[in-house]
Amino acid sequence: MKKLHKLIIKSYIGPLLLTFFIAMFILLMQFLWRKIDDLLGKGLETSDFVEIMLYAGATMVPMALPLAILVASLMTLGNFGEHYELQAMKSAGISLYRILFPLMLITLLLSGGAFVFANNVLPYTNLKLTNLLYSVRERKPEFLLKDGIFTTLSEGFSIKVGEKDTQTGLLKRIMIYDHSDERGNIAVTYADSGYIRTSADKKFMVATLYNGHTYKEVVDKNSRLNAPNSVMPAQRQTFAEQRLTFEMQGMGLKRTDESLFKNNYQMLNVKQLAKANDSLSSEYGRRVRHFAHMFMSNNMLHTPYSNEVNNDSTQANVDRSRFNLDSAFAAQSLAQQKETIERGLAAARMAKSYVNASMDEFKYKRRTIARHGIEWHRKFSLSFACLVFFLIGAPLGAIICKGGLGVPMLVSVIFFVIYYVITITGEKFAGELLWTPAMGMWLSTMVLFGFGAFLSYKSTTDASLMNADTYREFFRKIGRFFVRIAQLFVRRKSQSTSTLGQ
Repeated sequence: MKKLHKLIIKSYIGPLLLTFFIAMFILLMQFLWRKIDDLLGKGLETSDFVEIMLYAGATMVPMALPLAILVASLMTLGNFGEHYELQAMKSAGISLYRILFPLMLITLLLSGGAFVFANNVLPYTNLKLTNLLYSVRERKPEFLLKDGIFTTLSEGFSIKVGEKDTQTGLLKRIMIYDHSDERGNIAVTYADSGYIRTSADKKFMVATLYNGHTYKEVVDKNSRLNAPNSVMPAQRQTFAEQRLTFEMQGMGLKRTDESLFKNNYQMLNVKQLAKANDSLSSEYGRRVRHFAHMFMSNNMLHTPYSNEVNNDSTQANVDRSRFNLDSAFAAQSLAQQKETIERGLAAARMAKSYVNASMDEFKYKRRTIARHGIEWHRKFSLSFACLVFFLIGAPLGAIICKGGLGVPMLVSVIFFVIYYVITITGEKFAGELLWTPAMGMWLSTMVLFGFGAFLSYKSTTDASLMNADTYREFFRKIGRFFVRIAQLFVRRKSQSTSTLGQ
């Protein structure tokens, strides 16, 4: 049995690693396609891009691992069935459970490892990835020049280019405004042509200008700039070649403080999520009780006559239960009745506004609590999904008896799409407070677990689920059943007709 188990494990590990890296590549390409607009045009260093992809790849592991287990189990048992090795094992008296025992142990280890990864590594990678993506989005776009449009070179300098040669990079009719002194455009440089290039460390912009002039207004320090009689002489300098250097502020990727995101539910482990959920639930309960107290004390129990009754000492002992609102209202003058109605409407509008604002606040708090619950259940449901997909893949591979990447990949994609759609739907419903977090996150796993248990039973009983003759015979039986019912109906109808004729 040891040699047989080694053979089974060896046949399982190869497809598992292959399909895992294929799934990781596909998911990473999907991530890159979704984030391409945020990453392009920011002049990212290679190290920054590699770091983003590494953290993104780590976040894809809980999704890629169940798919890899499903495909690998399908391929392994399908190859055994296609080459009649599975039939040989069964003919030797080895049950399917003993054949799958080593693979089951590996899957249990992978499920446990997936939970440890989701609980300890995934919060850290989510924090790093979120921080990186936020820093990239906040970063200034890479320097680009457009013809006839002023572009900011750096703080206090603007440039306009008349024409740009895309082949050589030569710029023509260059005009640079210097307003770094915050006194307006008192210095202007014009050149017939030139080049603008970024330094090797991307911290400076170097402009090499040819055949131009520099105009600068000289301001007397003893005179005011906006004085009506102020004298501002101009300086003019002619150059054949001039080199200007500009500091490129914001070109380096500045990391945002991680404390801005560390309390987000995606950056917490199971223990932290449970603690945060308890705190949020307790705070929500206190807020609801405070709302009920404030509403009842400030709106519902106050009548337009409460102040008058409370202030009148002669009526201090009046029985409130005998107070008739209609009689009191009818006893008022027309002006008082109008005032009372206006006061009542104002109080009702205020109460409605307070209730609506409080309901929006309560809904936001409930959604926050639900998100923490969803993330808590996700860490368990994704790791349990590894076991569920193995329970589907291994029996289905033994039934299909087809190896390779063709049929197993097709079947795996179908099951994975079903799982993914149900998971996203359940998470959406739970986030919108239509379902509980437990129901939303465990529905897909439970549905597939029932299907996996059914396939496991059928594979152990050697059921011919993939045999076309079985389904033909099933539909023939159904057809014969309906034919018998039709014959019985015709027979009874003919008997009733003959009885009426007699």
